[in-house]
Amino acid sequence: MSAQRQVVNSDQAPPPRPFYNQAVIANGFVFCSGQLPKDSSGKIVQGNVQDRAVCEQCIKNLKAVLESAGPSLNKMVEVNVFLADMEDFEKMNEVYLKWFGEIKPVRTCVAVKSIPEYTDVEMKCVALA
Repeated sequence: MSAQRQVVNSDQAPPPRPFYNQAVIANGFVFCSGQLPKDSSGKIVQGNVQDRAVCEQCIKNLKAVLESAGPSLNKMVEVNVFLADMEDFEKMNEVYLKWFGEIKPVRTCVAVKSIPEYTDVEMKCVALA
């Protein structure tokens, strides 16, 4: 028996590259691809983790993709955060905490050598469909 999968793409988030979709719904979950701090036209927003602009944009993009799939941020069960510099950990957390209520998703945050398009942060998530 094969699981049904449904592709989700939102015009309110940056367009996906040809080799992935913004999200896929499968087995009652929404699996979102990593979101860079790009606006819906695909342009990287100005700013960095320190001024909070890039973190805000990543979360806004995840929100847009999730809402296209049906759920909202409060249905997130897991978030993965990739930082180009772990020195930005506390600043990222300040932004992150503004978006989530009492029940926060589980989370992993790691520093990576490089993030696509040489930005400071990328975030991906899994949510209940």
